[in-house]
Amino acid sequence: QVELVESGGGLVQAGGSLRLSCAASTRDFIFSEMGWYRQGPGGLRDLVATITSGGSRNYGDSVRGRSTISRGSAKNMVHLQIDSLKPEDTAVYYCYAHGTYDVWGRGTQVTVSP
Repeated sequence: QVELVESGGGLVQAGGSLRLSCAASTRDFIFSEMGWYRQGPGGLRDLVATITSGGSRNYGDSVRGRSTISRGSAKNMVHLQIDSLKPEDTAVYYCYAHGTYDVWGRGTQVTVSP
């Protein structure tokens, strides 16, 4: 079973930046799309950003203009940087991969202090 391993969460001050990384446990095939979603306290899981294997990017409204998603040098690896962090960015961030089936990571907590 393929797993997604997330890293880079933690406590960050407002105005700062964070970088999240996600790596899949397999390199036998390439996911057609990878990305990040987030879920705040009591909220729904919302799109943060996705990137296709061809490099097309899609950003959620809440982070558009201050975030960058990129694919890593290794297969099935993706990075997300968010700048100018706000307290409302506080959430659990989930890595996502889409191929023949969808895979979700376990999530990494990001807390932005005022």
